[in-house]
Amino acid sequence: MTAIGFIGLGVMGGPMAANLVRAGFDVAGFNRSPAKVQRLVDVGGRGAASAVAAAEGADVVITVLPDSPDVEAVLLDGVLDVLAPGAVVVDMSTIRPDVARSLAAAGDERGVRVLDAPVSGGEQGAVDATLSIMVGGDAAAFEAVRPVFDALGRTVVHVGPPGAGQTVKAANQLIVAGTLQLVAEALVFLDAHGVDRSRAVEVLAGGLAGSAVLDRKAAAMLAHEFTPGFRVDLHHKDLGIVTAAARDAGVAIPAGSLAATLMAALRAQGHGDLDHSALLLQVEQLSGRSAP
Repeated sequence: MTAIGFIGLGVMGGPMAANLVRAGFDVAGFNRSPAKVQRLVDVGGRGAASAVAAAEGADVVITVLPDSPDVEAVLLDGVLDVLAPGAVVVDMSTIRPDVARSLAAAGDERGVRVLDAPVSGGEQGAVDATLSIMVGGDAAAFEAVRPVFDALGRTVVHVGPPGAGQTVKAANQLIVAGTLQLVAEALVFLDAHGVDRSRAVEVLAGGLAGSAVLDRKAAAMLAHEFTPGFRVDLHHKDLGIVTAAARDAGVAIPAGSLAATLMAALRAQGHGDLDHSALLLQVEQLSGRSAP
C-alpha cells in the first residue's frame, strides 16, 4: 500500500485525497485549516501536524496549493529534504511552468523525482475522480505513480518534460476563460432578443458550439448561481501565468489578453470569491441589463 503525503486539502485537494483513501492508499494529509484535515480523517485518512510531517515516510507526496510561491515554500523549506531518494513529488497545483522546471531540478539534486501534474475538471471532477491530468516530468516516474493518477482522473496523459504539464494547463485556462466569456455574451444576447435561453442552450450544446464549459456552467449561469467551483481569484492568477508565458515565448494571444483583462475587472469589482462563470455579471452590466 503506497504511502501518500497530501498537502493542501481545499476545494480540490480535499476530495482528491478522500478518493485516494477510498482507492486503498495510506494517506496522511495536512492543511492549515484543522477542519479540513479532520474531514480526511473522517473518511479514513490520517492527519498530519505540518507539511513536513505529512511527507515523512511517504513514497509519494502530492501538493494542491494556490500559487507558485506556496509550492516553492512547501517543497524547498523542508519537504524535499525529508523524502528518501526515489520518492516522487507530484505537484497538482497550477503554477508557472518555469517554477515547475526549477522544482524538478531541485528534486534531482536530492534524488527525488518531481512531476508537475495540474488538473482540469473543477470541484465536481475532483469529487467524481474524473479529472483530466496533464503531467510533465520524468516518464519513468510518471509510470511509477500511474495508479495514483488513475484513482483521481479519467484522462491522464504524460505531455512532456518538466514544465510541460503546467504549459498545457495554461492553455486549458486560456480556452476556458475565453469560452466562459463567449457563453456569457451569448446568454445576454439571447435574452435581449426574448429567446428562451434554456431551450437555446439545449440546441447549442448539441452542435458545434457545444463544449464542456457550456454543459457544466450554463445552467448555473441561467440561475445566477455563482457558488464557486473555481473562483475568479484563481482564474485571474492562472491568466497571469498564461500572459507571462506567452510574452516570454513571443506569442500573441489577443483574445486571451482580453479575457485576462475582463477577469481582472470582474475581480476588481469585488467578485473574486465567486465562480468564474460570474463573467456573466459583467456582460450584463456592460449591456445595461439586469438579471432576467
